[in-house]
Parts: sequence; C-alpha cells; structure tokens
Amino acid sequence: MLKLTSRCDLACDHCYVYQHPDQSWRRQPRVMATATLRAAARRVAEHAAAHRLDTVRVVLHGGEPLLAGAAGLAAAATELRGHIDPVTRLDLRMQTNGVLLTPEICDVLVAHDVKVGVSLDGDVAANDRHRRHANGASSHAAVRRALALLRRPAYRASYAGILCTIDLDNDPVRVYEALLAEQPPHIDFLLPHANWERPPPRPDGVATPYADWLLAVHRRWLADGRPVPIRLLESLLSTASGGTSRTEAVGLGFADLVVIETDGSFEQVDSLKSAYDGAAATGLDVFRHGVDDAAAHPMIAIRQSGLTGLSATCRDCEVVRQCGGGLFAHRYRAGTGFDNPSVYCADLKELISAMAGTPAYVPARRQGADSLSREVLDDLAGGRGGEGSARQLASVHVAMVRALLVALSPRAGDDPVAAGGWQLLVDLDVTAPDAVRAVLEHPFVRRWAQRCRDTATEDVSYLACVAAAAAIRAGVDAELDVPVHDGALHLPTLGTLTVAVAADTRTARLAVHDAGFDVRVDGLHHRVRVDAAAPAHWLPARRVRAGGRDLLVEDTDPYRDCYDLPVAARLAAADAVRWTGQLDRALRRVDTETDGYSPGLRALLRAVVPLRPDDSGVQRSAAAGAAFGAVAMAPAPDDAALAVLLVHEVQHLKLDAVLDVCDLFDRHDDRRLTVPWRTDPRPVEGVLHGTYAHLAVADVWRHRSGPAAAAAFRRYRDWTDGALDALLGLGALTTAGDRFVRRMRDTLDSWP
Repeated sequence: MLKLTSRCDLACDHCYVYQHPDQSWRRQPRVMATATLRAAARRVAEHAAAHRLDTVRVVLHGGEPLLAGAAGLAAAATELRGHIDPVTRLDLRMQTNGVLLTPEICDVLVAHDVKVGVSLDGDVAANDRHRRHANGASSHAAVRRALALLRRPAYRASYAGILCTIDLDNDPVRVYEALLAEQPPHIDFLLPHANWERPPPRPDGVATPYADWLLAVHRRWLADGRPVPIRLLESLLSTASGGTSRTEAVGLGFADLVVIETDGSFEQVDSLKSAYDGAAATGLDVFRHGVDDAAAHPMIAIRQSGLTGLSATCRDCEVVRQCGGGLFAHRYRAGTGFDNPSVYCADLKELISAMAGTPAYVPARRQGADSLSREVLDDLAGGRGGEGSARQLASVHVAMVRALLVALSPRAGDDPVAAGGWQLLVDLDVTAPDAVRAVLEHPFVRRWAQRCRDTATEDVSYLACVAAAAAIRAGVDAELDVPVHDGALHLPTLGTLTVAVAADTRTARLAVHDAGFDVRVDGLHHRVRVDAAAPAHWLPARRVRAGGRDLLVEDTDPYRDCYDLPVAARLAAADAVRWTGQLDRALRRVDTETDGYSPGLRALLRAVVPLRPDDSGVQRSAAAGAAFGAVAMAPAPDDAALAVLLVHEVQHLKLDAVLDVCDLFDRHDDRRLTVPWRTDPRPVEGVLHGTYAHLAVADVWRHRSGPAAAAAFRRYRDWTDGALDALLGLGALTTAGDRFVRRMRDTLDSWP
C-alpha cells in the first residue's frame, strides 16, 4: 500500500487514519516525493525478483490519492511500472473516496491499467452520517458522480468495486440496495475499527448486532441470486469449505500487506492506527531497508504465523479456521496487546453459524475462464465429466436464473401482479429455499426469464406463477394474483389449469393451502389438490420414474417451445405410458453401456420434451442453452437409439453451461468451418458443440458390439478427429478453449 498523499479532502468521523489514537499523519509530508516513490518502486521490484513472484499488487492510497491530481497519478503509475513491470506483473490499484474523480483522471487510470475501489456507505442519509467535508457538507452526490463516470464503457475496466463501513443506524437492506444500484464489480463491508479499549457501538440488549446487520444483507443477497460478489461473505463461505479468504478480516491466511508512508517509512496495516499511537510503526524505511526486512518485523511475523499466532481462546474455538481470529487490529487490549479474540468475536461466531450450509460456489454472472476451476473444466473436456462437475454446472444454471430475476425486479416492481410474486419469492427464498430452488431449476423458468429480459413485450407477470409454484411446493399459505392467458394458468413444475373465462380476463386470485391451491376467477372457484384427485381441467406435469430417477415429460409448459423443431401437444395417456417405458429402457442402457456418461446425465437431465415426429422418419432431438436441463426428442425407433440421442443432447447442455461462464473462443471471430456432419459451413461455436457431442456419441458406439456399431464408431471418431484439428488450427480459441479442445484430443487419442 503506497501512500501518495497524507491529507484528505473529507473529514469522515470514523476514519482510522485521522480520527483514532495514532496521529502520526501530522508528521508526514503531504505528498510523496519523486525520490521516495522511485526508492519504493525499486524495493518492490527487487523483492519480486528475489522471490520470483508472478504478480505484485500495489494499492495507491492516502489520505486521498486523488489529491495528487491526474499528472501526479500518471507520474506515479509510470514510475512504478517502469521498475516493476520488467520483473513481474504489476496489479496496480487505488482506493479513493471518489470526490475528485474527473474524466481526465479516469483517462489516466485506464491508460495505466489502474483498478479503482470507491468508498460509499449507502444512500445519502447513510453515507452522510460519517462521510462529510470538514464544513459538514455532503459528499454523496460527488461520490455518485464518480461512480457514474466509472460505469461509462470507456472507464468500466477500471471500476474495481465499493467499500462500505457498517453503521448499525443504517438499514442494511437499504444500504445494500443503494450499493447494488451503482453496479459495482465487488462490494466489501467493513466492520468499524474498534477494539477492547474502544468497543464498537452496540444497542442495549442486542448480543450480536453486527452479525444481525450482515445477515440481513446475506438473506437479501441470496434472494437476489448473488448478483455481485460480497468479499466478506464470500470469504467466510470459502473458508468454510477449506478455501482461502479474500480479505484480511477473516481466515488464517498469511498477512501479505505492508504500507509505505509518504516519507518512505514502512508501516504495518493502517487499521492498527485505531489501537494506540505508534502501533503501526516499524522503524524501517525504503532508503535503508528492503521489503524482506519489513516482512521480518515481529508484529508482521505474528500475522504470518497462522493458527499459532492467535490467542489460546481463538485456537480452541470451533470456527477459528473461518474467522481466523478476526482483523488483527480488532484484538487489541491494553496489557495483553493483540493476544485476544476480536472485539467482534460474538458477531463473527453468529455470522458463521447462521451462514452454515450456504453453497460456496455460485458464479452470479460471466466472470471469465476462472469461473469454473481448471479441474472441473478438464474433467468436462474429457467428454464424460463426473457427478461433481455436473452438479457445479447445475449450480451455474440456478445462479444465472437468479441473476436474471434480479435484473427483472425493477420491471416487476412496476407491474402489480409481478410485484406481488417477487415479494413472495424473496420471502420464500429465506423460509423455504429448497422449494424455490426446485422451481428455479426448472428449464423453462430460465427460458421465460431470458425472453422477458430480451423482449419488452414479454409478460413479466408470469413471475407470480413462479412464486406460486414455489409456495405450493413448500406448502406455505399464500395468496396472490396470477396471470391467465387464453384461459390457462400455468404453474412451472406443477401443471396447467384451464378455465372458462371472459376474453378480457387477465388475472385470477390464487390461494395456496397445505393440500394444494384454490383459484377464483370470473366468479368461479376451482380447487386443486396437487398430489391427489384433481378436476379434469387440471393438467398436471407428467412426473415419471424412468431409469431409476424422477423426470418430467414436459408437454404443458408454455415456454417449452424453444427449439427449432415443433413440440408435441399434450400427450394422450397411452402415448405418455409408451414414452415413459422407452425412456426408462434408454436410461438404463445409458447406465450399463456408456462407461461414464451416466453421472452427468443423472445430475443434469430434469425434463424431456416430446417433439412431433418427422413425416419422413428422420430422428429428431434438440437441446437449447436457454432451457438448461431439458432435451427435446421425437419417439425413437428403439431404446438403443434413444440412449444415443440422450447422451448427445446432454453433451450440448454441458457445453452450453460451460460457455455461460467461460470464454472458450473469440466471439468476434466470424469465420466458418466446413464439417462432415453438416452441408452448411458452421461458426466456431457450432463446430465446438458438434465436436463435443460427437466425441461422446463415438464413445457410446465404441462400447457396443457388432459391425453396425463398429461402423458408427469409426464415422463419429473420424468426424471428431478432423474437427478437433480444424479448431486447434484456426487460432480462434482462448487459452482456456485451447486447453479444453486439447483435452478432447487426449480422450480421442487414448482410444485403441
């Protein structure tokens, strides 16, 4: 952390630099001199060279670093990159209050690849409790202008996120909503700096107010589908599953931060200034000492000793590997120093306990190739993919549905029917999360949400049907308006109710009770018991048992018509029985003869959509990325053929889910390739899809006996072989894509 300045243009009353016991800032030069900056850059470069570091992160800080101006920031970035970039990759960042940010400064940040974090505590009332100018004037409008600048396409690459200090007097959900409205790449919540000598404010009679505050954010964040990473919460979830923390506030990771003040002094983390005067001092500086000397300082060494550096109370605690004893500065007590639990110990325990069971991995939006681990990508690239990898793809799908719903929530708020559904869904996500997940996993909820996002005329009020379905599955009493279209009310995963209504009827009143639901529309009353006898006009979703697993034969959902092939109408009872029988036999064949494709199919396949048969007898099947978890197919000649189609289409589902979060190829490359399985040249994505599916089909035929199977195996193997060469030779694959395709090549080459 490099202090370019030691003064600030705000007078925040919770600032650990200016408002806490350590007042050493008064002795610091206002601005770091060029000679000091150069010495600091050389020290960082020599440290990186000595330890062969892949990356070094330098955070420009203060005071307020924007006081250096555009020219000062450009000079600092040039000096740092000039010394460090030839040695290792420099990850250059800045933390600012944002008040002085201008287009000119943004141009400098983009030119020098500086990522910027901005401090904001919520809406104007929340922010201005503490973050004011010295004359008491508000800073809120200026900070929002800065964030608006960073959201511009030209500057978006420099927008790193928002840092928010918690104040119990601020409503947590309103703060979260205000921060989310600024579209940050990350949010970090900071517990106000306090210790046992200067405890944090706590309402009388409330044991864990800071945990309660953060848990309110956590509940809303989960209900929203985790639309943005929240560093503190994600770090606790990561450490719960044995992963690493992304903040020094929790976890047992080694301290890796040293501060260089404007006079060149090495100091420990700034938060220690909240403990006592001189707490951060080391007696070292960049002119006489190296970074290794600072790293060897006893107080920094304690913070690099993991579990052994904690107090006995912490070492004996069952959640120590998650909380890590809390932030070092928060442990201070006169007489025992830092050999204590955090002053927020009870809050951290409660927060960790209440968050237990929350899945750690949910990529809420496209984040590049690291959204899936290399191990998962390699596993899937081999063609088969284990159950764990498939379940991670299913989690990707649910997270994307949640993100779509969050994106639709402002529009839903303007629609009275959708607004009621949204509020019910948010409430159920806290009280009945399994029921909500079961509905959001349904392939055609995502199909509706994507259409609603992409088309202004799509009916957002269907959100009420999604919420009603979750309430019915949970057996939770609820009452809300739901949309009726052409005399039909559809509840995803459950079925369709057909009702005789006037032509202009658009809504019905639905009441959920423990045995099912009642619908009142146009003076008529319909009662439906979901798991028992139902009126003839209730068309339940066909939930069947096939191949030892539960599936939907989906022939009622209005959003199932998302393929390039015509879907079948509601099946007659006898046809449904025949469908189920053939599906059962085909799935059992997959289990016994495909040598590894069954786990992925079991984890991913949730619905089969009957297609209308082709008059010429050609086999028909399809998959759609917008309907993850469903495959569509016409009746096959036999269960052997149907087994091949199932494996083929589930491969498309896998790759669609990978492409949801990983860039495997240059999407701007519009070149096309000729492939043997199509008459028309195909784009890179189409070739990748076909190759991945045909690799699996070849594998299926490889395990079947007889001359016809051998011929089919050779055909699909040769198709795949040529397509892999074409993809690898085109130059359109990303690094992750090249690795993915080469793993497919390894699989093909391993066959005898």
